[in-house]
Amino acid sequence: MNITVESGEGQINNKIIVIGAGISGLTTAYLLNKLGYDITVIEKKKEPGGSIETVVEKGFLFDKGPNSALETHPLIGQIIEELDLNEQLVYASKEANKRYILKNNQLHALPLSPPAFFKTKLFSPAAKLRLLAEPFFGRSKDGYYQSISDFVTRRLGREFLDYAINPFVAGVYAGNPEELSVKSAFPKLYELEEKYGGLIIGTIRSIKERKKRAEKSKQSAKMLSFRDGMQILPNAIAKHLGNKVKFQCDVTSIKKNNGGFQINYMREGEPQVIDCDKIISTVPAFAASKLFAHFDEGLTKHLNEIYYPPVLVLYLAYKKSAVGQPLDGFGFLIPSKEKKSFLGAIWSSIIFPNRIINGETAEDKTVFTLFVGGARNPEIGSIDKEILIGKVRKEFEQIMKISDEPVFQTYKYWSKAIPQYNIGYIEHDRYFDEFEKKNPGIFLSGNYRGGISVGDCIKSSEALCQKLINNSQFIINNLGAK
Repeated sequence: MNITVESGEGQINNKIIVIGAGISGLTTAYLLNKLGYDITVIEKKKEPGGSIETVVEKGFLFDKGPNSALETHPLIGQIIEELDLNEQLVYASKEANKRYILKNNQLHALPLSPPAFFKTKLFSPAAKLRLLAEPFFGRSKDGYYQSISDFVTRRLGREFLDYAINPFVAGVYAGNPEELSVKSAFPKLYELEEKYGGLIIGTIRSIKERKKRAEKSKQSAKMLSFRDGMQILPNAIAKHLGNKVKFQCDVTSIKKNNGGFQINYMREGEPQVIDCDKIISTVPAFAASKLFAHFDEGLTKHLNEIYYPPVLVLYLAYKKSAVGQPLDGFGFLIPSKEKKSFLGAIWSSIIFPNRIINGETAEDKTVFTLFVGGARNPEIGSIDKEILIGKVRKEFEQIMKISDEPVFQTYKYWSKAIPQYNIGYIEHDRYFDEFEKKNPGIFLSGNYRGGISVGDCIKSSEALCQKLINNSQFIINNLGAK
């Protein structure tokens, strides 16, 4: 943990409340607790994890939200080791390295090397030649207000946007490249152009810099999960914090109180009050807007403008003998030009074979996780779910050459799934910073700040802890990573 603190006399006595027991809130609380702060986490639901939910039904393990994490930052492995989760830790199988893109109803392997790129039928000869011209294009004039679509088209060409970036954006954000800000949604991609002048040159030069920081790019980082699913991680952090985490606490109001704050909440039907010196909000933007509405009308406006599209996560299990498509990869993504009713599918039991825990019959089954909706198809919220699933299944079974009904099926519908870092998002970030300056002791966090992935949230939590320490007015005595 690379958090620096000042040494001096005295004890930490400030009370900090973390609102939300998702991965952002729990990681922040874990780090601050480790440094000696008086921490309490209050969570509306009955269990930790936020959007990280794992269930086991009829011998099948289903992650309803994030199904994996990338080991992009040393802190991730450190927390896993400190919580004694190494026996639970599983890495993606080597077979999962291959990724597919759907084009003309056929799956094409995404080329991962220069020779494979020149051999692939995914891109035309003209598109391949266009990519070679990338180093000769200059920087953009207004990168802060440029979509990822405009950025990629300018540097790499339209075909690369349609059959590489468009499906990739759908897989990460469930978003539209025409709407997402390249600066806010893909800051490292934007940085390659701003800092080095181009993507190819920047990629080569940035590898050395990441090694110095002991970081890995998302392209090279190992993909991990846990034997009993992703919720093992938030469960372990919550267990470590013990009674510092309080569940079924629905915050009703927050007030300033004698230099600190008073939080009113309902717990099991009973009104409760807790006083604190600092508040860290890690709930989604639309929930935070209600909590802090009376503090700042402008804040409410900015928080409510952050769009969360709906996403349906569909989990399907089939007999292996019924699947005609070779299962030799991570899964596939679908470009919007293909006009399908879903965004893509991951081959869950290929990536992490322990997703099937049905004993004797496990070897005969294979499972898939499909993603439906997003900013590309927001109308799914008003469509009958059974009709929608029937249409998705028909398309999926045709692509995968499946000849039989699924042996198991379930789904999770998120009415507000992933925050979209759309064009102009920089204005939200600036306002959030100004709000924190005007309201000392309140910190806004979560996956609408600093990145949406599990790894991004963990990394942002460390940065938030450093910000809190830097803004603190009391002296910290003899503290460091224990």
